[in-house]
Amino acid sequence: MSASVTLPGRAEPVRIPDPPWARGYPPPVSRRVYAAAHVAATPGGDIDWAATLAFRDHLWDLGFGVAEAMDTAQRGMGLAWEQARELIQRSAARAADRGAAIACGAGTDQLGAGPYPLGAIIDAYGEQLELVQGAGAEPILAASRALAASARSAADYLEVYTRVLGQAARPVMLHWLGEAFDPALRGYWGGGDFGTAADTVIELIERTDGRIGGIKLSVLDAGQEIALRRRLPDGVRLFTGDDFNYADLIKGDQTGHSDALLGAFAAIAAPAAAALHALDAGDLAGYDRAIGPTVPLSRAVFAAPTFHYKVGIAFLAWLNGHQPHFAMLDRLERHRSPAHLIGVFELAVAAGALTDPDRAAARMTQFLAQAALT
Repeated sequence: MSASVTLPGRAEPVRIPDPPWARGYPPPVSRRVYAAAHVAATPGGDIDWAATLAFRDHLWDLGFGVAEAMDTAQRGMGLAWEQARELIQRSAARAADRGAAIACGAGTDQLGAGPYPLGAIIDAYGEQLELVQGAGAEPILAASRALAASARSAADYLEVYTRVLGQAARPVMLHWLGEAFDPALRGYWGGGDFGTAADTVIELIERTDGRIGGIKLSVLDAGQEIALRRRLPDGVRLFTGDDFNYADLIKGDQTGHSDALLGAFAAIAAPAAAALHALDAGDLAGYDRAIGPTVPLSRAVFAAPTFHYKVGIAFLAWLNGHQPHFAMLDRLERHRSPAHLIGVFELAVAAGALTDPDRAAARMTQFLAQAALT
């Protein structure tokens, strides 16, 4: 059985086959994986709390931990700190009820762009870290636009992070977010090149003596990620945030592998879960078969300007029935063209990322009609 959609300019309809994936998977044991979850919105621009929390249930059902209140949730692009605070509290409570894994971003977005005295940035980080810890979630220290605008050297980054980490009750994850995801973070860690910035990160890890349990790296360069991964001390994990090269980075090589915290997982949850299940079983061919076709889809979703990748994630969530409307906070869905989203749809079909063919076909047809492309 399959459903089909007639796309503009295509001689033959696109058929959406029934996917081969299971409805649920246990959390993988050979890798630690988190899916950065998006926020569903109403057409009026409010958070659709029912759909937002149900999407997190969907990710937990497939074995992923949830990375909450990250940039995927439009942090800094429509999601205000007051909303992020409520999102963290609601999602952490839901995770506690399920006994599920959750990690939450703690940043400084209650401040404006800056610059600020370093003490104000430390206080802002401390407020958010206290909230995340109090909610019972694993903290992720998110990159700070305010710090990027205020720091004058690597020493400033070391001072801020060292003092914030001194307030951590458990090991935290750092988030190194490259400028492709947020141009305001250019030159983060006080280095003009990756190697110099990496030196600062390694110094911070060594200086803080066990308070950093991992680092999420989102720079879209597999070679740089592998180089940093090889430098990390024992016990510190590298969580890939590379939405272009994750398949090989998670699979690994003779020297090791990356764990993962990816926005892409929200778009490719079912095939990615199947791939990780195969990897646990030592079935590398099965891993490749499931994960390989998702890479072109992810590369399209995260195409430049990369920071608009959230549109593709919300679009696929809508096609799959995880939210009733293709709507985002601040109407961000307008920032990708219909042509782009048609390409995302075709690649999602090829990747087996559309898990309800009839619903996906009906909603894609609706989208085309609304865009006057039928």
